[in-house]
Amino acid sequence: MTPRKAPAARKRAPTRGRTTVAHVEAQLLALEESDGEGDLTVDGVTLHVSSLRKVYFPEARVTKGELMRHYVRMSPMLLPEIAGRPLVLKRYPDGVGGQMFFQQDAGPHVPTLVRVKALRTEEKGMRARIIGGDLATLLYTVQLGAIEVHPWLSRIEDIDSPDRCLIDLDPGDDVPFSAVVSLARDIVGLADQCGLPAAAKTSGASGIHIVLPLPRRTSYEMSARLAMLLAEAAVALRPDRATVERSIGARPTGSIYVDAMQNARGKSMASVYSVRAKPLATVSAPLDHRELTGRLKTTSFTVRTMPARLAKVGDIWGPAVAKPPMSRSVARAMQVLETTLAGTESPPTKPRSRVERGGAGAGSAARRRTPRRA
Repeated sequence: MTPRKAPAARKRAPTRGRTTVAHVEAQLLALEESDGEGDLTVDGVTLHVSSLRKVYFPEARVTKGELMRHYVRMSPMLLPEIAGRPLVLKRYPDGVGGQMFFQQDAGPHVPTLVRVKALRTEEKGMRARIIGGDLATLLYTVQLGAIEVHPWLSRIEDIDSPDRCLIDLDPGDDVPFSAVVSLARDIVGLADQCGLPAAAKTSGASGIHIVLPLPRRTSYEMSARLAMLLAEAAVALRPDRATVERSIGARPTGSIYVDAMQNARGKSMASVYSVRAKPLATVSAPLDHRELTGRLKTTSFTVRTMPARLAKVGDIWGPAVAKPPMSRSVARAMQVLETTLAGTESPPTKPRSRVERGGAGAGSAARRRTPRRA
């Protein structure tokens, strides 16, 4: 069936005030403890949910209902990050042990409570896409079996201008996580020396994501170039560990792929606070830069540990990406990196971490410097 054409601005059901996180969580728990199905009231609209007792993560014994409750608890921090962003759905209707399939289009039977907008696509013309930003829409995607939250790097108000630049550290199977952490620390240090803020988070799988907030009207071309320059600088700094070789078979043994290729229109990344489809229900968790040490374990951040984590450190992601640099600062940083990589300057020395410099973590301002000459 051909998806229905979405209007430019979908009419939303009238709201009767915001529903508290605790109230939505209590509703979900009550439904799961009964027969696992029923109507959920969220911000004045009604969403039908089902199969809440189905085990989505057999090893961790996490149910679909518990997954939904995680997203309700994370919603105050997660929703602002995905607001206005098209969502790519990776659906696991039978949990992590079943088959997965992608869903790009909104589909023909989207309830009116879900935010949808028609966007131009290169291959299919105008297509209706689900847009993140409110809890009812988020829970609807989980109801469909979307374990992970994958937003675009740009928002619909300026869809061709990303406000996030992503570098994904993807280690080989023979690489310890401590080596990934070390490389992440070096890349964050490189960005800092170039005067660019950079936030780090676990990918929720085996890697680390480094995300740079971007100024308004940044093009995808510029974002991709910035990511590649930082990736190449990381390889120059750590040729023993880092590689930009895309072919898995051609990568050196023990290397970490510094993936800068996701910075294109229509690409997405696993959002901060997103659960990943891994056996232990791990979460993509924001990190203070001081946590980038050999003691860091990606398995420390799961659906069940995140509430205590938040109670301890709060939301460190929002402040880390709240203040993008000015356009001229990005241009200057790229020029410095290009000059260095061209060999007209000596390669930057291994940057000291903010901890070593006595600086603050991801959510704090720090003094910026251009890369030092060796």
